[in-house]
Amino acid sequence: MSDIEPMDLARPDIARQRLRVWLKLLKTQRGIEAELRERLRLEFGTTLPRFDVLAALYRAEKGMKMSELSAELMVSNGNVTGIVERLVTDGLVVRVSVKGDRRAMLVRLTNKGRADFAAMATVHRGWVSELLQDVDDGTADELLSLLGLIDRKRERE
Repeated sequence: MSDIEPMDLARPDIARQRLRVWLKLLKTQRGIEAELRERLRLEFGTTLPRFDVLAALYRAEKGMKMSELSAELMVSNGNVTGIVERLVTDGLVVRVSVKGDRRAMLVRLTNKGRADFAAMATVHRGWVSELLQDVDDGTADELLSLLGLIDRKRERE
């Protein structure tokens, strides 16, 4: 069964226009992401997935179970495990046993990891601001509102 509403069938132009919106969003996102990946590599010798793991752990001061981290980042446990292993080796993350669950491990930033990420995040924020410099406050508010329409539709489903 198709999710296309009857209005869409009567007006194929709206479906084409929505497809164009999707493709433009995707192209814009991919371009910004590619630029951020390259800058993280050159400036900090790191990857976007490592940055994302550090960001998630930075927000969760008490740490996260590996399964929670995977869910937060919407990636497999295997993907997160390899990144966490390297972050442990680099002294940015520690693994701590969870009381009452011998199989579970809590992953938490070290002081060095917290400081390193805070420095990266400040620079990253500047890069994003630079890449979106043509988007003024009003336009940003409008874009957030419009994109919220998509999120609200998905949440209802």
